[in-house]
Amino acid sequence: MIKTVVIDDETNGRNIIKSFVEKYCSGIEVTGEADSVASGIECIKEHNPDLVFLDIQMQDGTGFDLLEKLPKKSFKLIFVTSFDHYAIKAFKFSAVDYILKPVDPDQLIEAVEKVKAMSPGETVESKIDVLISNINSLEKIALPASDGIRFVKINDIVRCESDNNYTMFYLTGKEKILVSKTLKDYEALLSGSKFYRVHKSHLVNLKYIAKYVPGEGGYLILEDGSHVDVSRRKKEGLMKILLG
Repeated sequence: MIKTVVIDDETNGRNIIKSFVEKYCSGIEVTGEADSVASGIECIKEHNPDLVFLDIQMQDGTGFDLLEKLPKKSFKLIFVTSFDHYAIKAFKFSAVDYILKPVDPDQLIEAVEKVKAMSPGETVESKIDVLISNINSLEKIALPASDGIRFVKINDIVRCESDNNYTMFYLTGKEKILVSKTLKDYEALLSGSKFYRVHKSHLVNLKYIAKYVPGEGGYLILEDGSHVDVSRRKKEGLMKILLG
């Protein structure tokens, strides 16, 4: 049985999660609840849960404040939040699960199933640390590689290249990481971080462009010496960015 606590400053919010967990999530038992940062910390210390549902905005602070005050975070975590584009982007960069308010039972079930699929000794401590660092400024991204989740500085990504349903990340220092997600997934995440999709197979970090060589679409020479084709339909948009 997975021991669970629910931390939300709204009684109705806690009751909805408890009701959905009881109705749809076998093997999950809600053993405690709290309505603030302070009481949430005490609740976690008392119940030592395997899983925490954590609201972001509470009367005496945020869920991030709660996490920063805990010396050890030996539990799985699902954030519960109203829609906030930046916060959700931080969750995605950090590979932390979240569900949106008003809570949809299907989304809650999916998040719980991910928790069940995690290995028994796996916690989210490293993910939480990256998430907290990303809240004020998106600095790192979680990449699911074959040897585990790699946390990479966004500024160290030179380019990304499509490899069917995988994406190859090329980093500074000639390091490469193969990730089991599509380039489209990372285009959606990185497009606001000085990255541009110059070709159906290539997403580049604009800061590493050394030279553009004209042609039908032309191609880029990056600072690591790699050559990246530019498609005809992406050329105009790239020129607007490069020429300001």
